[in-house]
Amino acid sequence: MGLPSPTFCFQSRRFLSPPLHLQPKLTPKFRHQALPLSSPAIDLLAAATTTPDAGAGGSTTVAVVGGSAIAALAAVLSAADPEKRRQLQANEMGGDDKEVVKEYFNNSGFQRWKKIYGETDDVNRVQLDIRLGHSKTVEKTLEMLTDEGPLQGLTVCDAGCGTGSLAIPLACEGAVVTATDISAAMVSEARSQAEKALEGENIPKFEVKDLESLEGRFDTVVCLDVLIHYPQHKADEMIAHLASLAEKRLVLSFAPKTFYYLLLKRIGELFPGPSKATRAYLHSDGDVERALEKVGWRVRKRGFIATQFYFASLIEAVPIASA
Repeated sequence: MGLPSPTFCFQSRRFLSPPLHLQPKLTPKFRHQALPLSSPAIDLLAAATTTPDAGAGGSTTVAVVGGSAIAALAAVLSAADPEKRRQLQANEMGGDDKEVVKEYFNNSGFQRWKKIYGETDDVNRVQLDIRLGHSKTVEKTLEMLTDEGPLQGLTVCDAGCGTGSLAIPLACEGAVVTATDISAAMVSEARSQAEKALEGENIPKFEVKDLESLEGRFDTVVCLDVLIHYPQHKADEMIAHLASLAEKRLVLSFAPKTFYYLLLKRIGELFPGPSKATRAYLHSDGDVERALEKVGWRVRKRGFIATQFYFASLIEAVPIASA
């Protein structure tokens, strides 16, 4: 996402969408053929798409997977063992899921996602589309948070802040923001961007922390596109932990679990590459809602963000006692 200049902070949220010359220009035929994937889609696109890290003028090939092709692929997938290869890759990168994620987003992943979330035109069509999808998630989140009034003075924790794509607009709205990420590189970039955009006014408190290490109490806790790194049982624990930090609201976005997306994810796992060492876990709305209910929270608002290569479920939850 492109970061705002100070003059736009309080005037409009239109800056959340990429400039027109950077937005995807897709023909009707392309829209029909494109395969919808979820964040972080760049790390999952393999068999269904070819996405070289080329400039905006580089080529991006989108393969069409028809019904008969999917049936044939399903038979092949059952005989493959992507998990074994992924484990070897994970061992090379330093161990369990958390260490792999930290290593990735401090190095190659940081360079990739900094480019996707930024304003550079050195992105291919898929990366550009993911930028648009993420910006829509941020925009919808801000709409949810401001529905009931201004954010001025409210404390907000942006858990998994990345390069500051949500933390900076929240600070623009007057919120008192604590922004954390497991990646020191991401936090450093977010702090740098915030200082430029906010010109020293209401700078968020940036910290290098994983979700498990978060502490304190906040009016609102937001966690966008991070649960993809947690299997369901750990996601349940993390949802409970995040809820324990929130006084009034918890906003989550996650890659939804559907048969179609599970199949595409499985196809992508068959192809090697260092980014595949970071596992991508999908979660159904029902599972997330049950995890919230266990700790006394309920879903109050729902949203769904979809572009060509990005889609995410977005929910706002509140304590059941506040109903």
